[in-house]
Amino acid sequence: MSEQQQADGERTESTSEKLVELAKRRGYFFQSSGAYGGVGGFYTFGPQGAALKGNVEDAWRERFALAEGNMEIDAPTIMPEPVFEASGHLDGFDDMLVECPECGESHRADHVVEDNTEYEDAESLPIPEVEDVIAEYELVCPNCGAGLAGQAVDSFNLMFATNIGPGDSDPGYLRPETAQGIFVEFPRLKEYARNQLPFGVTQIGRAYRNEISPRRSIIRTREFTQAELEYFIDPEADDPDLSSVADVEVTLYPASEQNAEDGKAFETTIGEAVEEDIITDLWVAYFLGVAKPWYESVGVDMDRFRYRQHLSGERAHYASDCWDAESEIDGNWIEMAGFAHRGNYDLSKHAEHSGDRFTIFRQYDEPKTVERATVDPDMSYLGPEFGGDAQAVVQKLEDLAARDRSAFDGESVEISLEGETHEIPVEKTGFSVEEQTEAGEHVTPHVVEPSFGVDRTVYTVLHHAYREDEVADEERTFLELEPEVAPTFVGVFPLQSDDELESEATGIAEALREAGLSVTYDDSGNIGRRYRRQDEVGTPFCVTVDYESIEQEDGGVTVRERDSTDQKRLPIDDLPETLSAIRAGDLEFKELGE
Repeated sequence: MSEQQQADGERTESTSEKLVELAKRRGYFFQSSGAYGGVGGFYTFGPQGAALKGNVEDAWRERFALAEGNMEIDAPTIMPEPVFEASGHLDGFDDMLVECPECGESHRADHVVEDNTEYEDAESLPIPEVEDVIAEYELVCPNCGAGLAGQAVDSFNLMFATNIGPGDSDPGYLRPETAQGIFVEFPRLKEYARNQLPFGVTQIGRAYRNEISPRRSIIRTREFTQAELEYFIDPEADDPDLSSVADVEVTLYPASEQNAEDGKAFETTIGEAVEEDIITDLWVAYFLGVAKPWYESVGVDMDRFRYRQHLSGERAHYASDCWDAESEIDGNWIEMAGFAHRGNYDLSKHAEHSGDRFTIFRQYDEPKTVERATVDPDMSYLGPEFGGDAQAVVQKLEDLAARDRSAFDGESVEISLEGETHEIPVEKTGFSVEEQTEAGEHVTPHVVEPSFGVDRTVYTVLHHAYREDEVADEERTFLELEPEVAPTFVGVFPLQSDDELESEATGIAEALREAGLSVTYDDSGNIGRRYRRQDEVGTPFCVTVDYESIEQEDGGVTVRERDSTDQKRLPIDDLPETLSAIRAGDLEFKELGE
């Protein structure tokens, strides 16, 4: 906005506002349940949007599942409560909520702070500090303008709760991420991988978070689609081959620059970033290198793309490092994906809570003789002493013996059970240290996770593709979508309403569909309006059948390119092969003859 516009009180409509209007009008996305007034945080993808979203998902699957040799699964979206007790979501999956004392509207406190102060990452601040910032800046309710100073900021769990089964049913939750569906199935998935590390498992599916204040259309919603890869590695044996990504150029915004007074993002390569310890985790570096050209291939503007490292306050406690892929939208940076090394936290937690084995056997090159601390508890003592908790006590003793054998040096050993400390005579534990010859050991794999938000990627692709220009002195709006992801690749039109023209155009449309191309047929309105309709939904090419097409032998058809609006005359019989080659990237439109 110019200074003059600000002075005059004028307001320039943002690209996002124009895009949301176009999306509703042309069938990309719109708020769900509109007949009942709509519901916040839920969106329906229309015919164009569903096709674009499906194409983005297919492109992701091609690169991160098929090209990398990874498996794909489809797990349920509802899972039982114990899964989320183990994962920590019941206790630590919270956002900060502040409620207006006047209108009662609830808001995300960190968003109120970020929108009205210089704080860019209020989510990483502790709750007392957020309360202090609200008071210091005298922040007000975005809905009614009432002051929020002095209002308590509370933690709000984002999980959607449900019940599984009738009557005294079991509690369950809609999954807040697709990852847990992969982690809990690891004992079986490792068998499909022949118990060999490394291996990856992908999943594309819905996730649910009961956002306090969903906003910015499909950027922050309560139901969304994720595309996640969980890559299981042996932390002592598996390193990636970085040669294929070392020269990939990236824009990085590391924590050191974010914390510096004059810090800023800079350009480098994956190889240089690793050599200079900017990216310290090799597997994270590898997937950052793989993801960048993929984002470019689906239409993300690389001048408005960067990788930002998580600050220490926002990084999950189990993650050794984490970087976000971010895109610029109307001057703001939004997260599209996260790349984290999660360690063995997830598998260890599910092993602890389920009692199943979440390890893989690592074979030694040669058998080793090692000392192992073991316990063989006296159950005639533990049974009467601990009742139903006796087996839990055994597990505690086994874990302690493996971790700290010196704990058994005295006459008794201490264990903690459900917050209470118990002393057990060492003689009742059956503790001993024995020499054992072992062929290998059980290893809990570490997990590297690239997690992509599909909806945000789709929004970014649309936003970065939005264009306005003039054609023949008329304003034009069009989406410069990549052919790989465009909902429709080619539109076919008869020049006029004429039986012969329409019959020929219909036959061409059928031939192009048989060639595997996405085709729309349109005979409504004048040809200029039909071109504009297809431009606005991002269709890369239009084929027009005219009288020359039916009256002359090899009369051909007019093929028009969306971006340049250039037109070329092409033989009808060659159309399927020619357009297929263009979509595959083997041929460019400008290379075609006049």
